[in-house]
Amino acid sequence: MATAIKKDRKLENPCFYVVHPLDDAPEAKFSGEGLGPIHMSRTVKLSLMALRGYLLVMALLVLYHVLNLARVV
Repeated sequence: MATAIKKDRKLENPCFYVVHPLDDAPEAKFSGEGLGPIHMSRTVKLSLMALRGYLLVMALLVLYHVLNLARVV
């Protein structure tokens, strides 16, 4: 019974030590060497191509708007 009381006391008042990241030991960094290309499904490839096309069209529209404001077009 005495051990159960000690365990309960430990659970009631746990002690947490907070370590600032700058004071902590440095962690090992992940190296991506040797990783191959990620396999993408056809749907993912089409989605990425659509996104690339959308961004290209938006960039062209911004360029046109800037040229229009400068009264070049």
